[in-house]
Amino acid sequence: MIDNSIIEWLLDSDVSIQYQVYRDLLKTDKPELKERISKEGWGAKFLSFHNDNGHWGLGFYQPKWTSSHYTLLDLKNLSITNHNYIEITLNKIIKEDKGKDGGINPARSLWKSDVCINGMFLNYASYFEVKEKDLKSVVDFLLSMQLADGGFNCHLNRIGAKHSSLHTTISVIEGITEYAKRGCTYKLNELKRAEEESRKFILEHKLFKSHKTGEIINNKMLMLSNPSRWRYDILRALDYFRYAGVKYDSRMSDALNILLNKQRADKKWPLQCKHPGNTHFDMEVTGQASKWNTLRVLRVMDHFGWINKIK
Repeated sequence: MIDNSIIEWLLDSDVSIQYQVYRDLLKTDKPELKERISKEGWGAKFLSFHNDNGHWGLGFYQPKWTSSHYTLLDLKNLSITNHNYIEITLNKIIKEDKGKDGGINPARSLWKSDVCINGMFLNYASYFEVKEKDLKSVVDFLLSMQLADGGFNCHLNRIGAKHSSLHTTISVIEGITEYAKRGCTYKLNELKRAEEESRKFILEHKLFKSHKTGEIINNKMLMLSNPSRWRYDILRALDYFRYAGVKYDSRMSDALNILLNKQRADKKWPLQCKHPGNTHFDMEVTGQASKWNTLRVLRVMDHFGWINKIK
């Protein structure tokens, strides 16, 4: 059981966290809370930075992390309802930033679209109900970028990567899951097959280890950050598996144990790091207890049947 004091602490928070606590931990739908996300707190604050040119920041991808791309991802992760500003920006991106290869490509100097960007775009564009016809070329592009080992790597179409990247793979399969949840059907079977193969790729690495040596790929993957941006970490991966409805697999156990060991004495989880770059504002303070990460860990543990292992 989750400690009642932790639930109370989480509910004494921004309306976006309140909504997700009710939805994911208390299993109660609160549509009235979801409707409030765009009107108050963090959701309203993100929306307030929308510019007259139809973008956040300087444009679609500049600067990190105040660009339209990452702001739309932040808004999606708040579980915000659609908004006129969001529709304006997405329409602008589709009109102005489609590349020759069918992907979304903000880089005028490179004709090859970035796989990570397109995975993230498919994620929030599906969530905000962009017309399916406008997503077809992005789907085609992503399917063309899958590697033989099952995953994806943004360096494939630029420098010829041979092995998939956890960073790129998680971004793509998050997008595929959201596309399917939205009810889109174009090449859905191929996407689901690619997603399943990508899941196997992540699980073969036990979420953070070399499949050859068993060593940790990068210690940063064990750090609890939020927002994740484009970067992979074990909590992001486990939260993806939860959201996608994937059942517990023993290859997740090492990552789950690491999360358990990161619990503080006060029964909360910290915000351990932030990724450098400009932000509109900071939702939480690095080094302190994090409501986002505590919520995310608890719903992961609940989904995989590990909730009784928590102190």
